[in-house]
Amino acid sequence: MTIDSHQHFWKYEPIKHEWIDDSMSVIRRDFLPSDLIEVYKANGIDGCVAVQADQTLVETDFLLDLAKENAFIKGVVGWADLRSENIDALLEEYHSNQKLKGWRHIVQGEADHNFLLRPDFLRGISYLEKYDYAYDILIFPHQLGATLEFVKQFPHQKFVIDHIAKPCIKDGFFEGWAVLMKEIAKHENVSCKISGMITEADFDSWKPTEITPYMDLVLSAFGADRLMFGSDWPVCLVAGNYGDVKGLVTDFISGLSENEQKAIMGDNALKFYNL
Repeated sequence: MTIDSHQHFWKYEPIKHEWIDDSMSVIRRDFLPSDLIEVYKANGIDGCVAVQADQTLVETDFLLDLAKENAFIKGVVGWADLRSENIDALLEEYHSNQKLKGWRHIVQGEADHNFLLRPDFLRGISYLEKYDYAYDILIFPHQLGATLEFVKQFPHQKFVIDHIAKPCIKDGFFEGWAVLMKEIAKHENVSCKISGMITEADFDSWKPTEITPYMDLVLSAFGADRLMFGSDWPVCLVAGNYGDVKGLVTDFISGLSENEQKAIMGDNALKFYNL
């Protein structure tokens, strides 16, 4: 199966979605399964993982309802306040829903560079393994140092770095990001989504050749068995269409073995999220 490991749905609300700034005005509208299913038919995608874009339990329930109604949504990565004193009980409550596969916090939006290392957050993360939940790490490059210390503390927890940690492709920044990504990749419980890249380049003029060094690095560091294709639809639409995003990855991995290509384009996501 070909699985998109990372996409979003929302009913657009200007205040709730204030992160969609003027440069991204093309996605200031609703995006629902009826929009995506046609895109998937056109691009040969069999299913997806829907990932939270809003930090509320209402968002988690919204995605789970969509997954219940749409079989192609194979799994959901929701949000819960992992800092909550009652987090264990909450995780247990959601555990009966088999489409709920993991959790994410929008760490990239936290002013504290060391947010991941806060004691209350670490406590919340410590309960995830008990329920076989994955955790998606959404960060900017300046948070990679804290991320390295973070993953060291949970050697058996399934982690995946979203969007190759959002390197500043547009500005050509590479070395500092690369050094820390290689260190993080030494922890075999950490995977990486090869996603969200064209929106870190120049929206209007990006070229595959600019992005290839970043893909080379994560392939070398994580290997084909720990990379997952993701579109980041509909966010990707500010810099291209779905075919552009898929083609960027499939062209890049075309020289790998058939099994390695299948792993990146679906098998790894199936295994990681227990889809």
